[in-house]
Amino acid sequence: MEKKKNIQSSGENIMTTISQEEENYVRMSLLLYGITPRAVRALFNSEIDPSCLVASIKKAYNKLKDLKKKRIINQSQWNLLFPRNGDPDSNMFDITLMITLLTNLTTLEHYDTLPMVTDTFPAADLGRIKYYRNHISHNKDGTIDSAVLSTAWEDIVEAVGRLGGKNMLDECKELKTKILEQSTVPWNIRGKNKTFRPILSTLETRCKDQHFSPYISTVNIRSQDLNFTISP
Repeated sequence: MEKKKNIQSSGENIMTTISQEEENYVRMSLLLYGITPRAVRALFNSEIDPSCLVASIKKAYNKLKDLKKKRIINQSQWNLLFPRNGDPDSNMFDITLMITLLTNLTTLEHYDTLPMVTDTFPAADLGRIKYYRNHISHNKDGTIDSAVLSTAWEDIVEAVGRLGGKNMLDECKELKTKILEQSTVPWNIRGKNKTFRPILSTLETRCKDQHFSPYISTVNIRSQDLNFTISP
């Protein structure tokens, strides 16, 4: 018999059940959208020091312009690189932009496929994170097989540990087993099944109402009237 878990939202008065595969999808989304951006940012700041960011971007203007023409950099990202007022702030860069800059403005290699497990260089770890984020973004049914999760999770977590250090590694380990509740779910995880869609839709609306920046990769809302947990 397929194991089901209850998921409840007091604000929406929703009580339903989810499968293990659906829970796997949520955990993987939290890992990829909540933790990996910070690991990539740690590498980004070590390769392109924030104090040198403005000079680095100005120096690479022609290359960046070419990337924009090729639609590798979109208009929103371009506006972050060259804001109308003030200087660019790397804290506002999304993970896609950071990876693009790292693989085009530094000596880090670009990966189009999943790197071999024996390749543990920073560029390979970027490739892993990019690969799995693309994979989950094309997930159509909002489920992940437990065997697939186990292999992918280990691959991603090891990359996070190498890029972000022990604290992020410990955070990944905690996420693997922790009880999931509303405050842990980023608004930009796109619910692709009927269980999570109404809850995540409400979270996204709440974020927009609060004028959160669309470039923030993870938003944690702690509204008293919107809490749900996955319980045994």
